[in-house]
Amino acid sequence: MLEEVESWLGRRSWSVSDRTLPQLIAAKRASGRTVSVVLPALNEEETVGEIVSVIRRELMTEAVPLVDEVVVVDSGSTDRTSEVAAAAGARVEHRDTILPRIPARPGKGEVLWRSLLVTSGDIVCFVDADLKEFSADFVSGIVGPLLTDPDVDFVKAMYDRPLGEAAGQGGRVTELMARPVLNLHWPQLAGFVQPLGGEYAARRSLLERLPFPVGYGVELGLLVDALHTVGLDALAQVDVGVRKHRHQDGQALGRMAAAIYRTAQLRLARGHLVRPVLTQFERGADGFEPRVHSVDTEERPPMTEISEYAERRVA
Repeated sequence: MLEEVESWLGRRSWSVSDRTLPQLIAAKRASGRTVSVVLPALNEEETVGEIVSVIRRELMTEAVPLVDEVVVVDSGSTDRTSEVAAAAGARVEHRDTILPRIPARPGKGEVLWRSLLVTSGDIVCFVDADLKEFSADFVSGIVGPLLTDPDVDFVKAMYDRPLGEAAGQGGRVTELMARPVLNLHWPQLAGFVQPLGGEYAARRSLLERLPFPVGYGVELGLLVDALHTVGLDALAQVDVGVRKHRHQDGQALGRMAAAIYRTAQLRLARGHLVRPVLTQFERGADGFEPRVHSVDTEERPPMTEISEYAERRVA
């Protein structure tokens, strides 16, 4: 298995510098493919505007028409996320108005799933809305292989993740939960540097066939299901440098880890188990008090099973 992973790393791991923007523009024109960028956002007024501005300024010009649309899907923000995103030039869609016959559930995966209904690109690129010092390389890097290599269907970004001043100490849930789970159960995926990273791109023709976990498990779920759907050689990763973003506290990371483990569990045994919960503790006036949280385990079906999506595609 190690030899297979090393072979895959040699064939399917690149740097953003391996494909120039002129090469990508030429490939895009030759293929006729279109590109949508989706930013799932919840209370990200401090960062979403700059991300949208960079994409529009560097990848949506007459000289560099790499991206065809940038869409911010607001999942219920209580700050000015929608206004800031719109002012920067994004089209803003609201989670609850997309496919209203199916009540929305909270969670990142829910927003990504619904975004397929309000975007049109042949290639869909997801970018987290909390990134700081954002570079357009995050988009051009992961879109590149999909434009230049017809055998690639799914591309993850890889990068350094500093935690404060500590280099390479971010991605704690990746190191403590996702990487061990993948190495133990899906060793073919052991070569992914950032399996839980929120920046990845895929062909719509693949995404519309995959179920989407509604919560934090969405990145692991999509990666594992993409492996089983199109095979390892259709998956790739691109080094885009350094990713800076706000970090969650330990209890939030615990909830993320529980959701990711449950997502893996479902894929290992597809059984219908009792919906799990996670108990955490906070110190109160009378000592440590339990706080019980439901773990995100619900999943949305492949978009091809949704009648509104099929009707939209026909139209």
